[in-house]
Amino acid sequence: MILSRQRRRGQPGGFAIRAWRHGRGDAGVVTAFTVVFVTALILVAGLVLDGGLALAAKVRAIHTAEEAARAGAQAVDLAGYRADGHVRLDPAGARQRAQAFLAAAGVAGTVVVTGTRVTVTVHATVPTQLLSLAGLDRLEVSGVGAAEAVRGIVTEERGFTNSEARPLANRSGGTA
Repeated sequence: MILSRQRRRGQPGGFAIRAWRHGRGDAGVVTAFTVVFVTALILVAGLVLDGGLALAAKVRAIHTAEEAARAGAQAVDLAGYRADGHVRLDPAGARQRAQAFLAAAGVAGTVVVTGTRVTVTVHATVPTQLLSLAGLDRLEVSGVGAAEAVRGIVTEERGFTNSEARPLANRSGGTA
């Protein structure tokens, strides 16, 4: 910027300062800063919003996988259990029960049966809301759940048992 003094017309001795600009100078700098700042703000908001949606979808996938694994772990080979008292799974039945649960829930997943353990992996796709403006249209999430078939009571619990039950006292202090 070059400053020059010029005499104002009609005013003897009065000078005005006039700026001569070469090119554009800093005109439009605020506009460029605003565009960059707003773009960054939208991307951060997209990370928060879409990240939260993806996290919620992951939690749902984990819960669904755990429920499907529990459903599959209920396919106990009853004939084998009655014969020797050892818990074994019917692998085809466990896989079928878990897949039926996934189908009823409307999600896709894989089921693996190993011994007495059923492991289910659920895959889900989450469409993005704001990150699609940056070219990221969807997020892939997955959740894993496992369940194992066990016998109901395997050890004696210490503490209160029914044989130790005592009658409750009524309000007057006597026994009921």
